[in-house]
Amino acid sequence: MEMMKQTQRLPMNKRLEGLDLARFLAFVGMVIVNFKVVMGAEGGSGVINLLTSALEGRAAATFVVLAGIGLGLAGLKGLDQTVSVTIKRAAFLLMIGLLNMTIFEADILHYYGFYFLFGVFLLPLGVRALFGVLLGLNIAFMVMILTLNYDAGWNWDDLTYTGFWTPTGFIRNLFFNGWHPVIPWLGFLVFGIILSRVSLSERATQWRLVLGGVIAVVVAEGVSAWLVASLGPIDPELVLLASTVPVPPMPLYTLAGLGAACVVVGGCLLFSDSLKAVGVLHLLTPAGRQTLTLYIAHILVGMGTLEALGMLGAQTVAQALGASLLFCFAATVFALIWARWFNRGPIEAIMRKVAG
Repeated sequence: MEMMKQTQRLPMNKRLEGLDLARFLAFVGMVIVNFKVVMGAEGGSGVINLLTSALEGRAAATFVVLAGIGLGLAGLKGLDQTVSVTIKRAAFLLMIGLLNMTIFEADILHYYGFYFLFGVFLLPLGVRALFGVLLGLNIAFMVMILTLNYDAGWNWDDLTYTGFWTPTGFIRNLFFNGWHPVIPWLGFLVFGIILSRVSLSERATQWRLVLGGVIAVVVAEGVSAWLVASLGPIDPELVLLASTVPVPPMPLYTLAGLGAACVVVGGCLLFSDSLKAVGVLHLLTPAGRQTLTLYIAHILVGMGTLEALGMLGAQTVAQALGASLLFCFAATVFALIWARWFNRGPIEAIMRKVAG
């Protein structure tokens, strides 16, 4: 109860502007990663490839953490109403996510539907119990990957998944070996709920998030590099267990993803006031409030344009990055213009009308 009172006393406007900025940055990262994949720009060397590779799995993880923060803050205002609304929104996200799956197999929205569905019932738990859930999800995934066939359904040559639309394939993909499986990805949402219970508007908290996030990333990558060097000569397959790549999402990847999310959230909260003072923040936050609309647009409009131009496959990392930034610029301008007349993005408005 004291934690709830403390959070409710916080100045919400500053915190939410910083979180909107974080959502915008996470969205940009997701566009870069997805364009890089569909344009066949994997591999290569150089600073650009290093930077874009660092976004893989981290941008999406940050987005899920931010969703958890939003869900946690909503729960503090009224748990019963939050449960009702969240279930409806989960169903809405599942529906449009499955529709999206018909044209983009790496869709994350249908996973989001289940993150919210499970996450809303975790809101009554205390912080220790939530950390227990987060740890348990990663342990469960380790057990699953050691006992089940992670390759089931996958064609790794063209990144297609067979059997998704069957009951067995859907459940396997959803909980175990999909792009963003509930186990362990639900843990990112759970961590966001935990963050919603701290004083995010306080400078000390923001600095702790940034510094703690940096430490988490360094530890995860350092331990991973050491284990890879140690396990590689013994059995190359063991290297996957120590990796920080998002597929498969091993515990060290989760730690790196959580660390990256902390850096982004803490940094955006720290610098939002400075960006607001120089007139930059208000240019970016509308896009941060319309990320559901823009996520769908980057598939329908962005990837559709790439297909029309014959740029799906055999492109360079620099071309993928350029296309990503060009789309994000256009999306930012659209969101800024739309926000002059409407409070929410088009898809956000539909979801609110349908789900409340």
